[in-house]
Amino acid sequence: MFAENLLRGKKILVTGGGTGLGKSMSERFLSLGAKVVICGRREEVLKETCKEFNDKLENEMAFYKVCDVKDASSVENMIETLFSEGTLDILVNNAAGNFISRTEDLSPRAIDAVLNIVLHGTSYVTLACGKRWLKTNHKAAVLNIVTTYATTGSAYVVPSAMAKAGVLAMTRSLAVEWGGKGIRMNAIAPGPFPTKGAWERLVPSADLGAQLEAKNPLGRAGEHIELANLASYLVSDYAGFINGEVVTIDGGEWLQGAGEFNFLKAMKAEDWEMMKPKK
Repeated sequence: MFAENLLRGKKILVTGGGTGLGKSMSERFLSLGAKVVICGRREEVLKETCKEFNDKLENEMAFYKVCDVKDASSVENMIETLFSEGTLDILVNNAAGNFISRTEDLSPRAIDAVLNIVLHGTSYVTLACGKRWLKTNHKAAVLNIVTTYATTGSAYVVPSAMAKAGVLAMTRSLAVEWGGKGIRMNAIAPGPFPTKGAWERLVPSADLGAQLEAKNPLGRAGEHIELANLASYLVSDYAGFINGEVVTIDGGEWLQGAGEFNFLKAMKAEDWEMMKPKK
């Protein structure tokens, strides 16, 4: 559905781009003509991912920078180096950390571990890029990966819900503050998209995974290419009038839990027969 050159001439930074959804989005951006820089803490993973991209696509358009996004000085150094090598056009804030836990079992260190990556890290990278774009009047786009429970909240992942809600608030706030200066801000709220690392931490058994998929109105989890295609559109010039928006991609999962009478989906045919009005 996309022109092959949709993102040609664009330079994109994807945080946490070495694995999971970040890797899937990065590969899609590359296939559409973009130059992509992925960043993360583990150099070996980044190096291997870039080699995989460049070999598969038979080009040299994938690059990496080692950076710990929760360290403001590390972020500043990375962004300074990136901009010295040429203008950046698009930022995708994807780096995240999460785990399931009863909230009363959390230590301050556990809370900080998630907030520092998701909320602080996203803020550091966004501001470092934004200041440079504003200084040079460069038009740019930022895409933040949040979650469906950034709006509703969720038990057992409270630090993540807090952090993602903050990122969503930042997205909407800066869309107004920076929109008139040529910087678009949007977000994607994914539902269940299995990734090796996150899925092992958040869905520790196959039985729970099956339950999660079964309760989705579409009866399945999301496929990475579906999210990558949405991201590609939102960062492209074709989405130039979309600003401050969060797009949910979850198969209708959150709506399933939101409707007061959605539980009636479990009723059998004979139950419905009994419910019919008497003539």
